[in-house]
Amino acid sequence: MHPREATRLLKGVRAAALAGDRPPAAPRPEIAESWRRMLAGGVHPDRDARSRMLSAAETEERRHVSPLREVLPVLREGLLPALDGALHIMVVADADGRLLWREGHSSILRKADRLGFAVGADWDEAVVGTNGVGTALVARRPVQVFSAEHFVSSHHEWTCAGAPVRDPRDGRLLGVVDVSGPLATMHPATLAWVSSVARLAERELRIRHLESLERLRAVAAPLLARLPGRAVVVDPHGWTAAVTGLAPADRIPLPKDFAPGRVWVPQLGDCVAEPLPGGWLLRISQERTGTAATRVVVDLSRAGSWSATVYGSSGSWSQELSPRHAELLFLLAESPRGRSAAELSAEVFGDPTRTVTVRAELSRVRRHLAGVLAHRPYRFAEDVEVELIRPEDPAALLPHSTAPAVVRARLGRTGPGMIP
Repeated sequence: MHPREATRLLKGVRAAALAGDRPPAAPRPEIAESWRRMLAGGVHPDRDARSRMLSAAETEERRHVSPLREVLPVLREGLLPALDGALHIMVVADADGRLLWREGHSSILRKADRLGFAVGADWDEAVVGTNGVGTALVARRPVQVFSAEHFVSSHHEWTCAGAPVRDPRDGRLLGVVDVSGPLATMHPATLAWVSSVARLAERELRIRHLESLERLRAVAAPLLARLPGRAVVVDPHGWTAAVTGLAPADRIPLPKDFAPGRVWVPQLGDCVAEPLPGGWLLRISQERTGTAATRVVVDLSRAGSWSATVYGSSGSWSQELSPRHAELLFLLAESPRGRSAAELSAEVFGDPTRTVTVRAELSRVRRHLAGVLAHRPYRFAEDVEVELIRPEDPAALLPHSTAPAVVRARLGRTGPGMIP
């Protein structure tokens, strides 16, 4: 379909959705979900709202602390050579949707300035509506937004493709790399191209992480050789560099507000933590005296930023949740008596036979939330108090989840929607 014809169709779809009428075609699922959020959040469909721009000093401070700074050469090498000819620009935003870097064709940069698509601007979805930066942050996956798929009408002359970049050390969402330009110049393969470059950036971060572990291992090996008893050396994210006296683990979840001194670590028990260049030495108590978790808070209130925080008498620790793990913990929090793998499979996939996938995912969750989850059936441990924090708007619960149980929870507590 020609871009102009596609634009006319999308404008008709958007107009029908806003009016509550039957659209000439169904919007793509990720766009329909975003439009629902915009309607619920009160974003004006025809008014170009903008938030305060970051100052030059604030922008530079964010650039300095962002791990995305380390992969700018990869992003530039993968994207910039083709941008001038394609009349596109590249932007890199942090996890808050703030644009930190922007490069590309000069004439498109000037047009982007008029749109407010400038360094320091806030392109969070809740501020400027459906777009390749903010919507990719919420969806946590690559998103292309074409012309009138943008919720705000002043953006309809643009098309953008954004892909999230995650920290391979802990899965944390670092931000989004986006390619944007006039709708007539965007190619259908742009999203695949941007996604591939984002994966290359993550690979670069992974290589840097492995190199830092090797440096830490070089420091740790002679130190551990002289120590009696059990000990482990980890980096600041809990990744293991070396161990003595116990079976190695790839990663050990560290408590929140980790500091030198005596500390309780979920997988290890009582330890004494000592700082090392680039990590920590954990000397493990001769008698393993695990401190049981007493409370867990599953926080699903913020779109795209879900977490589980475990509390015990010796402190607390948090784990960011992937979309799948968020779905599973939501289901378990709603089922105090627990659910079998087949029941969870039916509620997540609509297919009770996908138990192998469910068991594998829950095994990963249990490694991070030691002492919190039990199995046969899968459930939260009986002596653990569970608090589930939902979004204020029920329709915002895990908005991109297609799990039947989550869809029912969203629709069962809301009135008829304006968007099919």
